[in-house]
Amino acid sequence: MVKDGKKHIASLKDKRQIFIDGELVKNHITHPAFKESVASIASLYDFQAQPENQELMTFKSPTTGANVNRAWQLPKSLPELIARRKALEAWSELSCGFLGRSPDHVASAISGMYMGIDVFRKADERSANALADYYQYARDNDLYLSYVIINPQADKSKTAGNQAKSLIASIVDEDAQGITIHGAKMLGTGCTLANEVFISCIQPLRPGEESLAFSAAIPLATKGVKMLSRKSYELSSVSTFDNPLSSRFDENDAVLYFDQVKIPWERVFVHKDVQMMSAQWHATPAHVYQNYQCQIRFMVKMRFLLGIARRIAETNGIIDFPPVVETLGQMAAEVSMVEGLVEAMEVSGSQKGEYFVPSTSRLYASNVLTQQLYPKFVHSIRELSGGGLIMTPSSVNDFSNEEIANMISQTQKSPATDSTGRVKLFKLAWDAIGSEFGSRHLQYEMFYSGANMVTRGHSYRNYNWQRSLDMVDQFMAGYDLPQKQKNKIPEPVID
Repeated sequence: MVKDGKKHIASLKDKRQIFIDGELVKNHITHPAFKESVASIASLYDFQAQPENQELMTFKSPTTGANVNRAWQLPKSLPELIARRKALEAWSELSCGFLGRSPDHVASAISGMYMGIDVFRKADERSANALADYYQYARDNDLYLSYVIINPQADKSKTAGNQAKSLIASIVDEDAQGITIHGAKMLGTGCTLANEVFISCIQPLRPGEESLAFSAAIPLATKGVKMLSRKSYELSSVSTFDNPLSSRFDENDAVLYFDQVKIPWERVFVHKDVQMMSAQWHATPAHVYQNYQCQIRFMVKMRFLLGIARRIAETNGIIDFPPVVETLGQMAAEVSMVEGLVEAMEVSGSQKGEYFVPSTSRLYASNVLTQQLYPKFVHSIRELSGGGLIMTPSSVNDFSNEEIANMISQTQKSPATDSTGRVKLFKLAWDAIGSEFGSRHLQYEMFYSGANMVTRGHSYRNYNWQRSLDMVDQFMAGYDLPQKQKNKIPEPVID
């Protein structure tokens, strides 16, 4: 039986501790800060459970024979990779790309780690077995996983090991049953909506910081796990009409505080191993697969924003202005570039053992370029919109007052739609790029894959420099100084 929305909501009925606005949430499934976003995640599972979508969205688990989401699929060929991408693309279209940590994200990372299980085996057989068992468990139960893999910001002039005691989640005890951790991690995106959380670190660690060097996965209702939620944009939204995105797709972010949390050994995948903390991401396909999912989602999001930009130009009656055509042509080229990079990651991919892995050089090039592209795209939409973004009525309630509604019809004019259609479009555009929710997405797209120097470093390390250098050397080898000048060069003196 394919997991559907009803099953997912039922799986969230636990006793997880979420704090928001000074209170402990009693039931986050029905709480006004989270309920519509919970429903949006449920709709993803409803979509995959529809009979006509099961071939697109699911594959059969090799252990149970049941259909589970393709995010858990381990492609062994280019066609299988493309089939998996089409499933992720279809899921992303349901949120217009605004669910950045949808269930396929961390699933992609864990699947990538499993593809590199030999890396884990070389480090520690017990931990490798724990990871293999967990991947199969998460896959067969089609779990929604989130993760916290960044240390809380404090004094950036100090290393992780030199931060204040109890700031960063670390191993404080261990026994025959498992480890005990204490401290905090971030960003916890989607933890209010997920089943379990993967706890790790993607930032560099040094020798001597072994207590920070662990990876594990636990249910979010585990005793001692406390979520400190940021402000809920869903709770702040006026209505779906006024806030069509933030009212439904606020996946939330949270600091997770682990208060003496006990984790059994069967859920520990890296244990006090600084080298493995990096290797789990970069010596396996994990980092590639998680960011490949991000680029698929980003591609969908950019298509959506491009559609908003074109509709704004039509609504404002400027679609035939030459500078507007030029702007839209540039934006269309940029979206096509992202689409081309996703396709290039696939066709330039390679076999890594039995699995097919997207091209790292194309992936990291896309990471670098899309970080720069998003704020530029947002700025272009602002320029096309002008004052239209901020001259909309205060709320949907204005339409229920006849006097105000008449004034709206007189002041919200467009050659392409009626007054309601104009207001509806600009409310959507503002929610996407100008609201608090939209500003969060700007920050997210600029930094989710790391600071610019981090993504550029990945691109530097994964590019085929030798091919470029060989071209230069080969060309330069084809000419030299004329012989008479060459004869005048003195031999070097060696002391």
